[in-house]
Amino acid sequence: MPAPVGWTGLGQWAFVLAAFGGVVLGVWQIDRQRRGKPVSRAAILAILVSAVWGLLQAAVGPAHPAALIADVARNLAWLLVVYALFARDGRHETVSPVRPVLVVLAAVELLQLVLMVLTWRFAAIAPALAMIFQIGVMLRLLVITGALVLVHNLYAGAMTAQRAAVRWTCAALAVIWGYDLNFYTIAYLVRGMPAELVALRALAALVGIALLGVGVMREQASGRFSPSRTVAFQSLSLLVIGGYMLVMVGVAQSIAWLGGSATMLTQLGFVFASSVLVLALLPSGRLRGWLNVMLSKHFFQHRYDYRAEWLRFNATIGGAGAPSGNAAPLHTRVIQAVADITDSARGALLVPADGGELVLAARWQWPTLDVPAQALGLAGAAFFERQGFIVDLDEVRSGVDHQGEARATPAWMIAEEAIWALVPLLHFDRLVGLVVLGRPAVARKLDWEDFDLLRVVGHQLASYIAENNGQVALLEASRFDEFNRRMAFVMHDIKNLASQLGLLARNAQRHADNPEFRKDMLVTLSNSADKLNALIARLSRYGTGNVDQVAPVDAVAVARGLAARWPASAAMPAAPVVVTVHGPCTILANRETLEQVLAHLVQNAIDASPAGRAVLVEVRSDGLHGCIDVVDTGSGMSAEFVRSALFKPFVSTKPGGFGIGAFEARELVRAMRGRLDVESREGLGSRFSVRLPLAVTATLSHPHSQQDVA
Repeated sequence: MPAPVGWTGLGQWAFVLAAFGGVVLGVWQIDRQRRGKPVSRAAILAILVSAVWGLLQAAVGPAHPAALIADVARNLAWLLVVYALFARDGRHETVSPVRPVLVVLAAVELLQLVLMVLTWRFAAIAPALAMIFQIGVMLRLLVITGALVLVHNLYAGAMTAQRAAVRWTCAALAVIWGYDLNFYTIAYLVRGMPAELVALRALAALVGIALLGVGVMREQASGRFSPSRTVAFQSLSLLVIGGYMLVMVGVAQSIAWLGGSATMLTQLGFVFASSVLVLALLPSGRLRGWLNVMLSKHFFQHRYDYRAEWLRFNATIGGAGAPSGNAAPLHTRVIQAVADITDSARGALLVPADGGELVLAARWQWPTLDVPAQALGLAGAAFFERQGFIVDLDEVRSGVDHQGEARATPAWMIAEEAIWALVPLLHFDRLVGLVVLGRPAVARKLDWEDFDLLRVVGHQLASYIAENNGQVALLEASRFDEFNRRMAFVMHDIKNLASQLGLLARNAQRHADNPEFRKDMLVTLSNSADKLNALIARLSRYGTGNVDQVAPVDAVAVARGLAARWPASAAMPAAPVVVTVHGPCTILANRETLEQVLAHLVQNAIDASPAGRAVLVEVRSDGLHGCIDVVDTGSGMSAEFVRSALFKPFVSTKPGGFGIGAFEARELVRAMRGRLDVESREGLGSRFSVRLPLAVTATLSHPHSQQDVA
């Protein structure tokens, strides 16, 4: 007699729900184990095996070989759980019959596999099949009876303190095996498995999973269910998948009940459309981002899992996971640490230059961001240092101005729609950096929790940057100390040489009557004195010598005279240095020093440019200053190199270089009350701008005022 459709449908739904509950409970237990909570691996295995068993019961029916094998595996897994609970308080050592009974029960259960083979072998003989069915039911009753006895002894023999730990597991096993005892008893009597009892067996399995879930929650000391965000997201995904499965089963069952010639076609169309929808949506990063935001907003009291954020923050700053020696620079890791909090995919870091304005120090996954040489002026830097205000650029663009951030934010940041937020890094009320965050995949409005976390992280990162700056300063001081010690020996040798030459000069007076001696000695003295004077002048050029003696200088004439030093040649028919003039430009400078600085910059530009590519020298006026730009189309420099290495003494990229050329050029320009700006992009080239006061502004400028740029 065919099974009633209603009971069959009820059984399928109940088995699917039991399987889904088992998967969720198993994943939860795995996560608790990962976090160091005491969790039974045997229980996790049994729960997951039960979930597979429920799916097979719903998919292929209880009489299918796969479902029968899953039934055997489920019973064996729960027997293993019983043994593990006995071992929890050491009774598996003191109660000697436990292990033999478990071994016998497991062996009897495995006989079901032998009966499956016999069923396949004698499938055409009805009396044989009836006898095999009866034997299988009797063996199953034997196993279930023994298992229930063990469960009773487990709970009754446990100490009072241990009963609370095993109560819910024993209750779940009593429900599962207790119903199976009645199920197989009736099956033996009626020589079959009624569909009504199969459906109720699924409900018993569902009740057992529910009891196990209650037991897991009761084991928590706090008594409060508080999963991690990862598990919550995975559980939500499982819920969506489970709901999808239930809808699929329901629709398919409804179509089957309706019948008709279009049944198969309708089922195929529904499966195809659903599959396309799932494949299109699940890989979407935007969908995952939306789910994360929705979870944080509606399922948690706080948006952030602070323990996970702190661990990730330390891993990023410490360079964990990066190969030895291949970790990103500190400033890049600072950007990444802040960007990870808000799920921003890119960012940049601005740091104070010597004059107080902010310049680009590093980028993280943002090579296309166009940052001016002076990224943030003195007024803006002073605002962030004074207020410590985290700026939401979307609010500024919409006209919101809380504390004057609209005036402090430069126009290029507001115009760049990809910039989302600005996070100042303060160390003892001193601004050491400003993190520029790019817009995340799913943008949202920053709230108080974002601001609090970003502010705390900003203070921590600022301390790291300040410590790194201190270490760099100490290293530079030690290098200068070594340089000074070496120069002391050089000056000592020069002094000795000068004394010797003076002695020779005095002796020469005694031999003045010897014309040949006098002639050779005077030539030697003259040459030596010239060399010594030139060397001493070169060593003392950082003092208050000729550099301070500034006068009006025609910048156009200096640039053209400089270009004449590199004439066209056979190797390069075109002139290697091209001068572009945008009107007259007379500046206050020391001509010799200016020529020395520009010669160094032009030579470096020629060395950096590809063969046959000219270097541009551009002369122009900019407000109260005259500018001489040296532009090349070479490989360019990274922001990290410009900030930390370009102007550092004794750091050179040239073989045999002493590493003081760029440092010397900047110091000489500063001594002339000017500044040296640098703009460079990797793969595009570099621009060095020498800015000096115009001669007409000499009477307007304070003799000690100057602006310096690193």
